[in-house]
Amino acid sequence: MRFRRTLAEPDEAIELNLIPLIDIIMFLLIFFISTTSMMKEKGVQVDKPQSQGSSQGDKSSIILSVTPDGKVTHEGKEIGLDGVQPTVKRLCSEEALPVVIQVSEKSRSGLMIRIIDAARMGGAKDVSVASQRS
Repeated sequence: MRFRRTLAEPDEAIELNLIPLIDIIMFLLIFFISTTSMMKEKGVQVDKPQSQGSSQGDKSSIILSVTPDGKVTHEGKEIGLDGVQPTVKRLCSEEALPVVIQVSEKSRSGLMIRIIDAARMGGAKDVSVASQRS
């Protein structure tokens, strides 16, 4: 039995079904969109103040420091949690200054939140946190 090849066109037109191809492309698109949004780096962008020597000639921000044992200091003097709001209010009396809180890695986060609240109640226009590993 011999098969002959015919050069005539087939009776039915050939259809290319694109629906499965579109489904696969949409699935890949959704997969890549959902996985790339999970790849963001975790962390917080903080602005650390630069040291300008022993004297602080530029009064462009209020710098508060928190030690690992929970002491709150401003310009080397211990002010405590109760002294944050009056200190910020006094320094922001002429102009609302930003407050930068330098926090030790071993400090309690609850104390930091209370300091942020006290600084905002004292009239700080912006409060940022700078952390440094000890």
